[in-house]
Amino acid sequence: MAEVVKLLQGNEACTLGAIAAGLEFYAGYPITPSTEIAEMCSEELPKIGGRFIQMEDEIGSIAACIGASLAGKKAMTATSGPGFSLMQESIGYASLCEIPVVIIDMQRVGPSTGMPTSPAQGDLMQARWGTHGDHPIVVLAPGNVKECFELTFRAFKIAEELRVPVIVLADEVIGHMREKVVMPDPKSYKMPKRAMPKTPKGYKPYEADPDGGVPLMAPFGTGYRWHCTGLTHDEAGAPTSNPDVADRLVRRLARKIDKRMDELADYFAENTEDCEVAVVSFGSSAMAALSAVRRARQEGLKAGMVRLKTMWPFPDAKLRELTKSAHTIIVPEMNLGQLALEVERVVDCKRKVVKLGKVNGELFHPDEIFAALKEAF
Repeated sequence: MAEVVKLLQGNEACTLGAIAAGLEFYAGYPITPSTEIAEMCSEELPKIGGRFIQMEDEIGSIAACIGASLAGKKAMTATSGPGFSLMQESIGYASLCEIPVVIIDMQRVGPSTGMPTSPAQGDLMQARWGTHGDHPIVVLAPGNVKECFELTFRAFKIAEELRVPVIVLADEVIGHMREKVVMPDPKSYKMPKRAMPKTPKGYKPYEADPDGGVPLMAPFGTGYRWHCTGLTHDEAGAPTSNPDVADRLVRRLARKIDKRMDELADYFAENTEDCEVAVVSFGSSAMAALSAVRRARQEGLKAGMVRLKTMWPFPDAKLRELTKSAHTIIVPEMNLGQLALEVERVVDCKRKVVKLGKVNGELFHPDEIFAALKEAF
């Protein structure tokens, strides 16, 4: 089958990316601006033997996905700000119990109910630290419709390989805009199967190399003895208060992400080799930023840009490398400086960081970012 060209909405592309990755179970609750994902899953999953269920709320939605994943199914849910808040406790449970699940968060203006039909990027820190305790998480941020497909597909790959929740962090504009997308040949899809233990005898669901290893995962109901608990547990899954066991567990969970930083890091960069002023952004804000940077180059200003596609784990070393020639870094984002805080931490006061925040539900115009660029020079 050859490549196919489609006119797709971002939410549709997320759904198709999930199906291409082998999505078998979707549980969700309708919420603007992610509802089209649930609608499309309800239509398409039954056609391929999958299951769709509308839950009573977002708490039930992610709990159902966790259960499906434990039973060996690739599972996903989608939501927006208020629903994402309700999912946090279960995201922590999935992190500690190492249960693969994909969560799509189409951000909107908050806090609380906010502005349901307007874009924002205020969930960046919540995506990383919304649930309590030190925990592993991977967060990917598409910047266009094609990347909605690509990064949702990649989210499943990472979730399955690392036994970790993966969040696809987009926003209302990315979710609702339409673009021409060249769909890859389905034969090119390469999704690894979940690594299985060879025998039930002596199986321990959390036994792995303490230096960042990922345990083998047997589906519930296949003859393997399992104990799955949100309490700190040993390699067999039994609850424990032993300080050494607790320390070993939490550090392994962190290392399985940290040790793979290079392969997880993903970004788009333009004109960073000699830039004197760099723009660092993500999602739909980066569309306006790219236009502003290209205009600056046309006018002889040495501007460059980095659009992050992996938000967490934050690509510290890569960002330092890409912006090393810049004396100033401008960070446009639809919040009051969440990404800018991370950029400041990474550059360690060696370069000026300009926060360009917006929280009124409107997109950045390229002129706004271009004005900040000119002022920085």
